[in-house]
Amino acid sequence: MASLKDVARLANVSLMTVSRVLNDPKRVKPETLSRVQEAILQLNYVPDLSARQVRRVGSRNKTIGVLALDTVTTPFSVEITLSIEETARAYGWNSFVVNMFADDNPDDIVDLLLAHRPGGIIFTTMGLREVSISPRLLKHPLVLANCENKGELVASYIPNDEQGQYTAVQALLAAGYRRPLCLHLPANHLATLRRCRGLDRACREANINPDTLEHCYMQYGDEHYRDIPDILLAHIYQGQPQFDSVICGNDRIAFMVYQTLLTQGIRIPQDIAVLGYDNLVGIGNLFIPPLSTVQLPHYEIGRLSTLHIINGDSHREKVLVDSPWLLRESF
Repeated sequence: MASLKDVARLANVSLMTVSRVLNDPKRVKPETLSRVQEAILQLNYVPDLSARQVRRVGSRNKTIGVLALDTVTTPFSVEITLSIEETARAYGWNSFVVNMFADDNPDDIVDLLLAHRPGGIIFTTMGLREVSISPRLLKHPLVLANCENKGELVASYIPNDEQGQYTAVQALLAAGYRRPLCLHLPANHLATLRRCRGLDRACREANINPDTLEHCYMQYGDEHYRDIPDILLAHIYQGQPQFDSVICGNDRIAFMVYQTLLTQGIRIPQDIAVLGYDNLVGIGNLFIPPLSTVQLPHYEIGRLSTLHIINGDSHREKVLVDSPWLLRESF
């Protein structure tokens, strides 16, 4: 097991500097802080929490309370809470999760969360959305992960959906596809609005007017994924697709597109290219052929949000986290 000395040696700093990083990171220069934190991760160093508790009675509670709105119950965003726990442990902190469901009283959930006296709070949601943060939470160190506050500005870490979609569509168009059918998530969804901006920008740069493309928007509700086959078939006449590719709002839509095209004897990518979004956990590489898609950066969002609390950051900015483009074999 790595020791404090091992961390200091790898980061080329003193034991006192490593101790400050763990106990009072605001006193450490940013470049030194980053170097020590990288060494901690590389060595998987875990501080002796029991000893530190004895030495630091009455000090700041190094526990992060995670208020999870629909997050822990879904496979799509579980990486956020996983990342929070792993990052917190790496820096000698603890974390706990309080789930909030649609029928919960928000005030009761806030009471439960604050009863644990967390040293910082991460509010996270499944799916990018706007939320209304309780004024009581605003009195504590707070950061939002995968969501934005409707009222007072609060620091938030969210996917860079516009850039992610731009990069993916740019790659699709560069591969020679000029007539994509666009199957979007619901029209007023935050992610939809931003991904559409990325799509528009990529199209215009390729001298394609995005307004001339076919745009179809899914209705809210998981049951409406079953509408995708009919939407797709409406654009296939006498077995001939009126498009050369499909830009899908997420990988679940892409899954329905694959099934529909293949049942019609239409090959992917020889006849039609397919582009997804999200990199659905454990699924992307199981498409045949593997689906080209964009990675939602949930793990990185969790990591950055946790470091925001640990480092005592005070900014209230919206931080866009890169959504990597994953080129596979669907075009």
